[in-house]
Amino acid sequence: MELSRRSFLKLSGAGAGVVALSQLGFPAPAFAAGEELRIREAKETTTVCPYCSVGCSAIVSVQDGKVVGLEGLPDSPINRASLCSKGQSIYQVANNDRRLGKVLYRAPGATDWEEKSWEDAIPAIARLIKDTRDATFVETEEVDGAKVTVNRCEGIAQLGGAALDNEECYLASKFARGIGLVYIEHQARI
Repeated sequence: MELSRRSFLKLSGAGAGVVALSQLGFPAPAFAAGEELRIREAKETTTVCPYCSVGCSAIVSVQDGKVVGLEGLPDSPINRASLCSKGQSIYQVANNDRRLGKVLYRAPGATDWEEKSWEDAIPAIARLIKDTRDATFVETEEVDGAKVTVNRCEGIAQLGGAALDNEECYLASKFARGIGLVYIEHQARI
């Protein structure tokens, strides 16, 4: 395109006119209409995704005891603010009406579940662990014609989860080894 002197002056004048009109408020500046965030008054805390053994970090927004928001933690070197589809579903798990909030017990041979209190359930679980350990504990084993002390419980296994931090895994492992468990596994290896 060849630009003549007359065309140059016309374009320059039009450009100057647009700049002059914009200083007068024409066209008017546009402002975005912002909505109030539902997490504005929520308390934020960090958590670890409970699903796989990767250990992705998330920020959970809680208001009135209910999860109202979930996002990946930007400071995490593992997931760098992103969450997979399972990690994003933590929100639905926390706010699920079908999630159990009570201890349910079904007696052997029964067809119905009955509610129990934690005060009843914890001693019952401890008693079952103790009874199973006593019934399946092996003190010695014969190896090459000699008795060797093994002190192991073969009737109980332990499976750790990705939601546990290092300290919790350490304590769970120490407890399991303390009662003689040999079948100790963690979600990170499965």
